[in-house]
Amino acid sequence: MVTFSPMHKALWPMMCALLALTSACRKMEQEPPDRPRLSPNVVMRDVTFHSASLNRDMPYRVVMPASVPTGVRFPVVYLLHGGAGDFRDWTNYSDVARFAERGLILVMPDGDESYYTNSADHAEQRYEDYIVKDLIADVETRFPGASDRAHRAIAGVSMGGFGAVKLSLKHPELFSFAAGLSSAIDVPTRPFSIHRWGQWRHHRSIFGPAGGAAQRANDPFVLARSADPAQSPYFYLNCGDAEGLLPSNRSFAHLLEERHFAYEFHLVHGGHNWNQWNARLDDCFDSLLKHLGTTW
Repeated sequence: MVTFSPMHKALWPMMCALLALTSACRKMEQEPPDRPRLSPNVVMRDVTFHSASLNRDMPYRVVMPASVPTGVRFPVVYLLHGGAGDFRDWTNYSDVARFAERGLILVMPDGDESYYTNSADHAEQRYEDYIVKDLIADVETRFPGASDRAHRAIAGVSMGGFGAVKLSLKHPELFSFAAGLSSAIDVPTRPFSIHRWGQWRHHRSIFGPAGGAAQRANDPFVLARSADPAQSPYFYLNCGDAEGLLPSNRSFAHLLEERHFAYEFHLVHGGHNWNQWNARLDDCFDSLLKHLGTTW
């Protein structure tokens, strides 16, 4: 049995209040204000749906043209956020919403810290299935989105760039265009680092032991060596000249070149941040609209 002195009893309410305040501050840090950058002639909608693959409700954000002609189904672009982000990042930190004015439905799912991959260690964390099965089906049921490969694209930043490249290589029948901005393309094979032990352990829980089947099945380099370039989507890739990810992105672009994939790779000025990514959106979406089916 634990007993408290009169002084401890007097301090207890203050300690509880301090803990509550600390918890609230942490929550505020984890969930920054939602301030979407919207443009004229678009509408935004947040959806929560039940994912059978994850066996729980998941949110996603949609930005689409405000006016939808009868019978029209728009091309759909899935936008994946990076690590420590969420489904609001693309609209809060970039001007991507304006591209919906060009006749696109932009879909921004929540991917937690999953790398959009079915976890090797946790069978209930099937994030790849959640994206390619549950999310796409819900979007195409709920919104006037096209349901064919020619009118479906996927793009992402950092962790989301890895997800976009990996998912499009594994499921080429789903996407005709894939964009990776500063993709964490090397994450399945990153070596152990004592300074980033927690991150390394998290990666291993997703991708399994080094050299194992789960790692190989989700390694973009392995996938690109076995994929049929003629059946794969068009790839748009970029990376900043001040990023630690540049060597792995260059190596991946070189592999695509060797195997005759349809792709473009841009070395751009800047670091691993939304300022750099936002500045590249015009170029990225110009390429997307060029390679995505847009004729109705």
